[in-house]
Amino acid sequence: MTASLQRSPADDPNSPLARVLRQPLLLGLFLPVQDGGWTPSTLPRTTTWTFDYNAALTRRAEALGFDLVFALAQWAGAGGYGGDIRYREISLDSFMATAALSACTERILLISTLHVLYGPWHPVHLAKFGATLDHISKGRWGINVVTGYAEREPLMFGMKKIEHDKRYEMTDVFVQRLKQLWSLTENLTVDGPWYAMEDAFVSPKPAYGRPILVNAAGSPAGIQYAAQHSDLIFITSPAGNQIEDALASLPDHIANIRAVAAAAGRSLRTMINPMVICRDTEAEAIAYRDAIEAAADVVAVENFAEHGRRGDSQAWRKQRRQHRAIGGNLHLVGSPEQIVDKLLKLKAAGIDGVQLTFYDFAPDLEYFGEKVLPLLYQAGLRIPDATAANGRQANHETRKELQP
Repeated sequence: MTASLQRSPADDPNSPLARVLRQPLLLGLFLPVQDGGWTPSTLPRTTTWTFDYNAALTRRAEALGFDLVFALAQWAGAGGYGGDIRYREISLDSFMATAALSACTERILLISTLHVLYGPWHPVHLAKFGATLDHISKGRWGINVVTGYAEREPLMFGMKKIEHDKRYEMTDVFVQRLKQLWSLTENLTVDGPWYAMEDAFVSPKPAYGRPILVNAAGSPAGIQYAAQHSDLIFITSPAGNQIEDALASLPDHIANIRAVAAAAGRSLRTMINPMVICRDTEAEAIAYRDAIEAAADVVAVENFAEHGRRGDSQAWRKQRRQHRAIGGNLHLVGSPEQIVDKLLKLKAAGIDGVQLTFYDFAPDLEYFGEKVLPLLYQAGLRIPDATAANGRQANHETRKELQP
């Protein structure tokens, strides 16, 4: 691949991605665009899948100085993952919802998740849509490219499941075509494999070379793909959801990812997904966690776990059953000081950023902003960003917006 096609928006110091990469620890929010959020529990909460709720969360995160938001993509059947709460039966489309957020935010990065191999997607479609969103968002939009590990999802599109490594071969070609369409100033004609096109052309061109590219991976094929294409790689803890196990396993895992990227002549930033359960004292935080678990919809918990077992994702194979109902890849439970200490240890283990989830998103995000965020600045995990000053002036209004 030519050097011009390898160019990342991070290479342009004026790009939104380059701006946020100056932070010692990237701070993201994993939006609850799906019913039940990340936790199949019946404990009362405000969290909801609606666009208005997620837009308010995004604007609040932006005001607090967060760097980016993600949204997942899923294709659940009637009843979702079951149980009394019909876990995740309802979900917004990640691509559409995140696209809409570009018009009501100013600074925060917006990452859509897309199953690029499902249905009739073609690189020309996505290159045009992506270039348009790049223009609307002024370079703040990106794609979390997923290949689809689930057993049943491809059936919805009249497809058979594609073998794991072949999915990455196809996705590699798909994204190469995207990069060509975003960069070339003349028509593109290719015969294949998989994605033929004749005299294809896309405009406007993205402001900083291309939109931001992200993927989640734990397998050799997925990591190799990330090394070739991604700016951020979303990883899981190889040893499960408890922080002590994660800290023991992450350094070697991340060192391998960085070595693969270096061999491709690139660098990758790693992000992980902690569920944060924080209260003034450790005892209060543990009591909150235990209350969430005590109200777990056990049918939904087991059905969701079975969905993962029936897929071929390699990133989740060693997840432990302990506190499984809580959700998230990693559990951070404790006082504000303890949360910051655990984030410092994750940074020392090689993590470049965190994509946070909460049980009760609106009040828990507010608590995090009030009690934990100042400590992150004191600890050197965050530095002031002058471009976020206008957002911080909007704190009062975004607080009011999230009040029930």
